[in-house]
Amino acid sequence: MPFRNSEGSLVFRPAGHGALLENLSNIDADIIFIKNIDNVIQNHIDIISLYKKALAGYLLEKQKWIFEILNQIDNKTIKEAELDGLVDNLKNELNIVVLEDFAMYTFENKITHIHKLLDRPIRVCGMVKNEGEPGGGPFWTLDNKGRFSLQIVESSQIDVENSAQARIFSNATHFNPVDLVCSIKDYHGNKFDLNKFVDHQSGFIVAKNKNGIDVKAYELPGLWNGSMADWITIFIEVPLITFNPVKTVNDLLKPAHQPQ
Repeated sequence: MPFRNSEGSLVFRPAGHGALLENLSNIDADIIFIKNIDNVIQNHIDIISLYKKALAGYLLEKQKWIFEILNQIDNKTIKEAELDGLVDNLKNELNIVVLEDFAMYTFENKITHIHKLLDRPIRVCGMVKNEGEPGGGPFWTLDNKGRFSLQIVESSQIDVENSAQARIFSNATHFNPVDLVCSIKDYHGNKFDLNKFVDHQSGFIVAKNKNGIDVKAYELPGLWNGSMADWITIFIEVPLITFNPVKTVNDLLKPAHQPQ
């Protein structure tokens, strides 16, 4: 039943950080940095900024290569004999796997498929070693169409009653500190319609308490998981020193947050 307050009015609540996708779409920039608001530190700024630059540099390097391929497709300068090497590069450099029946496509359809795979927003995500912090991490996923992709998976998306899923999640080696560098413009310099790259089936129900009453609420697909599900995704390990969350006042007592 819909939840109402004591005056009989419907109660609404924020729809999770997936609602920030509209804010991201409104930014007019070539490169956008995203970081969790609770990841703060007053020390080691030089090291942290160095790795921010490294993530951005890696994105620009891969973006340049992607744009070159897309322009070659537009100019019809790619030869059929080059496709096998290109497909290998997609897998090795961008973790993009073509469809299983790709070899059966005509040359024109192969080019169209590669263009679709590359003409997408790009994100390079910094990941730290897993030390048991609550939250998500980087995983290979398989969708209902049999397609593999790299995704950031939050703990709320895991079926803990499924022993196989629980085992995979508990054995995860890396954690998502929300340290992203994003490109939301295509090779013509136009902004992507980011809503076209959302997995709208990945919204989820959360349990909350309102005035002592347990309620359930729907949240939109998370900004860096479901909302970016169809982006080109690259994971890079960054040092743990770049991740210093402050979720409670006691976290300020940790060495990373002490004056030096």
